[in-house]
Amino acid sequence: MPSPSAPAGRTTHRAATTRPAVTVLSGFWPAATMAVARTLLAADPALLVVRYDVGPAHDGAPHRVLRDGTGPVEDVRLDLVDGCVCCTLRADAPATLAQLAAARPGRDIVLVLPEVVEPETLATACSHGRVAGRPVGDLVRFDSYVTVVAADHLLDGLASTDDLSQLGIAAAPGDRRRLADVIARQIEYADTVVLWGGSTDQAFETHRLGVLLSRMAPWAVHLRAGDQPTIDATRLAGQLRHTDRHRPETPAVLDRGVEGHLIGVHEPVADCGVVSAVFRARRPLHPARLFAALADVTAGPLRSRGHLWLASRPETVIGWECAGGGLTLHTLGRWLVDLPDEQWEQASPQRRLAAALDWDPYYGDRHSNLVFVGVDFDPVDLHRRLAACLLTDAELADGEAGWRNLPDPFAGGGVDPG
Repeated sequence: MPSPSAPAGRTTHRAATTRPAVTVLSGFWPAATMAVARTLLAADPALLVVRYDVGPAHDGAPHRVLRDGTGPVEDVRLDLVDGCVCCTLRADAPATLAQLAAARPGRDIVLVLPEVVEPETLATACSHGRVAGRPVGDLVRFDSYVTVVAADHLLDGLASTDDLSQLGIAAAPGDRRRLADVIARQIEYADTVVLWGGSTDQAFETHRLGVLLSRMAPWAVHLRAGDQPTIDATRLAGQLRHTDRHRPETPAVLDRGVEGHLIGVHEPVADCGVVSAVFRARRPLHPARLFAALADVTAGPLRSRGHLWLASRPETVIGWECAGGGLTLHTLGRWLVDLPDEQWEQASPQRRLAAALDWDPYYGDRHSNLVFVGVDFDPVDLHRRLAACLLTDAELADGEAGWRNLPDPFAGGGVDPG
């Protein structure tokens, strides 16, 4: 009979599978991430904790360290794959999980990622990976992706304009990601976010950080821990393990808008100074006017993401993400209205349904949908500046043939307005 405090479906699901449950821990601050891992291990010494360590103690060479409640079990030095930490983890983690599931059946696993690795990297590798001809998901069950955030460092990290190579912690020689990009993506991919640290004499600041995190990842469960002199390990383990929160079918964060999923919440009234503003428009954006407005649009918010429709590229869905003052645009494919009918089947059923529900006789499924999250910025001014970038009635009247000839400063890929 299920415990009164446990969802009824959890007992049924656990009884239906003997696959080990994997809890993935990520976070940019290893001290906080490992504090959560040690807490889980204290609550259940039978856990297997696998950590990929790329710290200076190992001269940059990744080590896979396995431990349980008795202490370290193995410490294996790994060869870098293509000189890349992320590539090494993608190659090693699926096989390691499969080996542990076979050698130590019935023992759940906590997998701790290096600070420079985004959890989606692992999820993608495991969703497509096969070990001995079998999908990784047949061997282990990914229960939850948890991101641990250090309360003392979050705001500085999201506001940082440094890139990983400047900090000497790039995952590969060509890694140009910003520190703020990595932190934001770790938070946004998670189904569970743990705010670690803070104290009772900083109640307002800690609450503000909690609001910020909930606006950045409104789809996640948000928890606080490590803000008291002692930690209830059993309670935290109950909040993080056997939750079945991971949904592998959920689209990537930048794809969620066109797939009909939430990209953010519109909360323009500040809560402890935190603002979240959604901008949505059916008209296309004028590329030159948007480019000219970038410095003002990206200056206030700590994070923005979503997709847009540029008039000069009327067939292309363009992904937008900005953190640390750096804006990057991604090509996310084509709008359905631009595809021949016979190619619609290539889109997911969720996307076709979302397009049908929001179809416009003139624009089709094309639109812009962006969310901006930060502290103490003016959402009204932001909306006004973006609205001024939309095509005017006269420009709309030129039609797509005219739009394609508009000057496009975005041509060439990523953009860094800072």
